[in-house]
Amino acid sequence: MIMPSRQSLERNETKNDYAFKTIFGTERNKDILIHFINDMITFKEKKPIVDVTFLKATQAPEVNVLKTSLVDILCRDEAGHQYIVEMQVAKERGFEKRAQYYAAKAYISQTRVGDEYHELKEVIFLAITDFVMFPNKKMFKSDHVILDNETHENDLIGFSFTFLELPKFNKYINELQDVVEKWMYFFKHANETSEKDLPKIIGNDNVIEKAYEALNRCSWNEQQLFSYDQQEKYDWSHQGTLDAAYDDGVEKGMEKGMEKGIEIRNLEIAKAMLLKNIDLEVISGVTGLSKEHLTHLSDGKN
Repeated sequence: MIMPSRQSLERNETKNDYAFKTIFGTERNKDILIHFINDMITFKEKKPIVDVTFLKATQAPEVNVLKTSLVDILCRDEAGHQYIVEMQVAKERGFEKRAQYYAAKAYISQTRVGDEYHELKEVIFLAITDFVMFPNKKMFKSDHVILDNETHENDLIGFSFTFLELPKFNKYINELQDVVEKWMYFFKHANETSEKDLPKIIGNDNVIEKAYEALNRCSWNEQQLFSYDQQEKYDWSHQGTLDAAYDDGVEKGMEKGMEKGIEIRNLEIAKAMLLKNIDLEVISGVTGLSKEHLTHLSDGKN
């Protein structure tokens, strides 16, 4: 419960992989995950899920040459539908393709020898991204299903994808209108939310309150804090590596561009000097081009 005597809570970052899995991927907090999924997904049967069973997050390949998949949270509800829940912080090229790949792996993993295809259950992929996935979409939440091109009917019901793009969500506490926006605020601002603001966010929602409590560092044991800190170090190191690679790529790109520009300039100078019948030795000294290259230019071969 909220403790009024304390002015602020020391919270972990929701986007830390360990913290995310601790809140949403453990038996202890299973009700938080169920609440979150029910709040985010519109079910065709209009029946919210009641319970989930956590599955092994590592999806082994069917054959050795294929990729092994590792998702944040993989679970199955009482009807057999599977849910992949992902927190993606670093912008990843082709993340939407990876989402489809992971969903397909979960889908085919249901089959065993002798199984019937009509028994395959839907796979729901739900991701929170700390980057913009779809620049042309204004809404922070988007739901994707397979539709008939003419009638827009959803006949192929094996997959659905829901993406929550945190950068697109910019509402203040007093602007939160529904539970979806409360979750968005939680993922984006939980670690900087003061205790006095919690009642405005939580309202009568005990499960969201529990999510804030689960994120409170003061309630974590030493091993949990150590694991969190190790994940933070890894995240910072990984981001630092990406930033360094980007900077190095930009620098090399600029160098390559400058080299190409100088090469083009020297070629133009050489062509102009050749038209004036200037000695090849002189042109070579000015432009740095070899006599052989200049001869090719003079003969119209380059």
